[in-house]
Amino acid sequence: MSNELYADGIGEITVTGTIVRIDLMSLSATERDASNNPKPVFRQRIIMPVDAFANAVDLMQKALGGLVEAGAVRRIGDLPSSPKAEIVQPSGASANASPNFN
Repeated sequence: MSNELYADGIGEITVTGTIVRIDLMSLSATERDASNNPKPVFRQRIIMPVDAFANAVDLMQKALGGLVEAGAVRRIGDLPSSPKAEIVQPSGASANASPNFN
């Protein structure tokens, strides 16, 4: 039987020389933050050489590409941007109406 570990995310990635440490985090069932949201807590650490980390990143990028292609996730850059507010100056008004700058 193989051991499995669930993680809600990665808390920190530390590179020291040729070693990469990846801290896996899960949301606590008992600890809460000021907004009453579950706090992320350290669960386990993955330690690997830099070249293995680079290969893992490449593999994850390919997996993400497949998820995007399948429509399971969307990249932030793919989301439609909200219209930006325009500042309209009354006609005849200067950019700075303060008498200290005119």
